[in-house]
Amino acid sequence: MATIFIVEDDRNIREIESFSLKNSGYEVEDFDCAAAFYKRMEREIPDLILLDIMLPDRDGLDIVKDLRMRVETRRIPIIMVTAKTTELDKVKGLDMGADDYLTKPFGVMELISRVKALLRRSNSLQDETQLQFQELYMDLEKRRVRVQGESVELTYKEFELLRIFMQNAGIVLQRETLMTKVWGTDYEGESRTLDMHIKTLRQKIGAYGNHIKTVRNVGYRLE
Repeated sequence: MATIFIVEDDRNIREIESFSLKNSGYEVEDFDCAAAFYKRMEREIPDLILLDIMLPDRDGLDIVKDLRMRVETRRIPIIMVTAKTTELDKVKGLDMGADDYLTKPFGVMELISRVKALLRRSNSLQDETQLQFQELYMDLEKRRVRVQGESVELTYKEFELLRIFMQNAGIVLQRETLMTKVWGTDYEGESRTLDMHIKTLRQKIGAYGNHIKTVRNVGYRLE
């Protein structure tokens, strides 16, 4: 289930938001200031952020701007929550990079509905940039790979090989195809280079290395 971070200095509102979202099945953590929020973000990136504009230690609009400038957080859905009601205030929040806007006071059902809609939209975008094979995950945009929750460091060529395998799981990929896609059509090195890269890739992804099968005299297949 999605993880949601709430950044809100009003305790009553924070508790209502947290209780409502938890009852809807979401994992929720809440913070009463920007400092606590940023400290937690060093260890985990949430799936969505509910952000108050007027915080005691930092302006919410500045936080949105900052998050949109960072590679690891620029795509996180953000809902601004504020008592400001003018059209100009809303436009400023959206222009800074917020995805939606809730004006206090708001209904719990409206909150849940907007959260669900944003998460659906976010998941559809992530499908284009993230690949999964059981517990093997690949983020194409951030060029990160995780195996059973653990990060794995791959070279450029290893990453590209794994990407092709995951995008074509179950399909036999000819050696010539892999060489062309990863090394380019003009690559003239011996195909032994491919075998060596496959070997190191298998080692780095642990048990999932066994899923990259050698198809004799043809190529390889992820199964």
